[in-house]
Amino acid sequence: QVQLVESGGGLVQAGGSLRLSCAASGRTFSRYTMGWFRQAPGKEREFVAYISGSGLIKYYADAVKGRFTISRDNAKNTVYVQMRSLKPEDTAVYYCAADTSGLGNRNYDYWGQGTQVTVSS
Repeated sequence: QVQLVESGGGLVQAGGSLRLSCAASGRTFSRYTMGWFRQAPGKEREFVAYISGSGLIKYYADAVKGRFTISRDNAKNTVYVQMRSLKPEDTAVYYCAADTSGLGNRNYDYWGQGTQVTVSS
């Protein structure tokens, strides 16, 4: 079992920044592909970004490219997403997810409980 715990959400004005963290349990965190997703009210959950186990491969949704940066610290079993130039449309519950297969195929088998990000205009 892998537990994922997100933190760092909150209320921020448009143009502001937040950094979300996701702490993971498990002894093989460096093998996990980690992803961030979000779900706005009344909308389906959408992909935000992912990072490979080594941290060398990163990929972003077009909606956040250039504004969000995903990173990880394998020594701390933690993945981050730094969010800058936030917009009201970034308002959502943000979830981290883990693909623990070690294959990097991004079939996420564990999910966190989510953290709310609200961007005011």
